[in-house]
Amino acid sequence: MDCLFCKIVRGEIPAKLLYQDDYVVAFADLHPQAPTHLLVVPREHISTINEVNQANSALVGHMIWAATRLAKEAKLDEPGYRVVMNCNADGGQAVYHIHCHLLGGRQMTWPPG
Repeated sequence: MDCLFCKIVRGEIPAKLLYQDDYVVAFADLHPQAPTHLLVVPREHISTINEVNQANSALVGHMIWAATRLAKEAKLDEPGYRVVMNCNADGGQAVYHIHCHLLGGRQMTWPPG
């Protein structure tokens, strides 16, 4: 598979992993949109969140758990942070392997941008 995130998960592309377990890996975004901008990526390839189903939905919960753990380690839990998942081109998805963005370290605005 020629997926960028699958290659990172398999260790074919080097990345400084900030967290990893049997289900997910986390690393810094190459194009940060906030002082803290991490990606939490499942080891299992799922192209978009449209493919999340009852059988793999616990994996998404684990991704959120990992993001909150990383937010606490970065001391973002009290001031606040954002966790975002994008879906398809109009939703801003650039890599077609589900992932969540952990953003923090500055005031987040709404709408995002």
